Amino acid sequence: MAESFRIQTINQISAIGLKRFPAGHYAVGPQAEPPDAILVRSQNMHEMEIPQSVKAIGRAGAGTNNIPVKRMSERGVPVFNAPGANANAVKELVLAGLLIASRNLVPAVKFVEGLDADDKTLDKLVEDGKKQFSGSELPKRTLGVIGLGKIGSLVADAAIKLGMNVLGYDPEITVEAAWSLPSQVKKAHSIEEVLRNSEYVTLHVPLLDVTRGLISADRLKSMKHGAILLNFSRDGIVDNDAVLEALQAKRLRYYVCDFPAKKLLNEPHVVALPHLGASTREAEENCAVMVVDQVRDFLEHGNIHNAVNFPDVAMERESPFRIGIANANVPNMVGQISTAMAQAGLNIHNMLNKSKGEMAYTLVDVDSAVPDKVIARIAEIDGVLSVRYLPQEAR
Repeated sequence: MAESFRIQTINQISAIGLKRFPAGHYAVGPQAEPPDAILVRSQNMHEMEIPQSVKAIGRAGAGTNNIPVKRMSERGVPVFNAPGANANAVKELVLAGLLIASRNLVPAVKFVEGLDADDKTLDKLVEDGKKQFSGSELPKRTLGVIGLGKIGSLVADAAIKLGMNVLGYDPEITVEAAWSLPSQVKKAHSIEEVLRNSEYVTLHVPLLDVTRGLISADRLKSMKHGAILLNFSRDGIVDNDAVLEALQAKRLRYYVCDFPAKKLLNEPHVVALPHLGASTREAEENCAVMVVDQVRDFLEHGNIHNAVNFPDVAMERESPFRIGIANANVPNMVGQISTAMAQAGLNIHNMLNKSKGEMAYTLVDVDSAVPDKVIARIAEIDGVLSVRYLPQEAR
């Protein structure tokens, strides 16, 4: 059977995920052109010329800052991600960061690496030098968790199991996240409350306009003296200049992050990792599997799960004849779509319409084949961004 869809891969996508595209029905690879969909990890796509053939973009990870989401929304193209698929990997790295900072492990390792002596002298140097690396234990300390999504919840649960007290804050917490949150997590009513009452603070919020510079100089001043700040979320959430000032004033004991920045290099109390959060084989496989399944379901059936710019819309097939329509969220759009179908003598078997912000999406199952002229008529409706006819063929 000839391939129906072409999937262009940017970056290395786990083969475990790519195998979920049925061979013979999908052409998959860097040279798959013109692409019906693009799969990407960290490649910056903002300056790319994205072909008009692209119907979806799948990010094999959580963050989509490397993708021109607004531009894709204007074209009616959903941008899928894989929220939670790398959560365990990030959780484990946060725990590593807690221990690295609490036990002064980085300077301790550097100290040992700098020793040059025979075994007898080495023993004495170690015994004399280890006092400067004395650390603190985690039980009964308070960890503040800002952002209680999948990762934040896992971190909170792990910290509780280590004997820590956990203070959490998330004004946008979902019902699902709230259910999965350990009951021992104490609820804070503001970021400032978390900062004032925590020896450790870890950040797990997306980088949005409202979260850029969230941890500012003023907020750092409210932290406990000698606190440790961990950022495994996004670089722009923390003001690096403010962090340097807080470290120099010894208000912060350590800043542990996954995002090296030039001004933070060689700072003795900054532990910057090379963006290792999702860098495990398991996380890469989980992300690839999740995003491939979502992109495939959209291409074949028009269903949408976990698109950052579209509402979740999923409808069981009750007819082999389906239309998927992306449009601006404006009044009377469903009415105009229904009218166009009725005028063509098409009977609507089932319809589902949902909106998210300025974007709306409609799935329509009809009882008979849809002529090209009807698709063209719907596409001409003011506010319609894209229309796809999705007849279900025998596979």
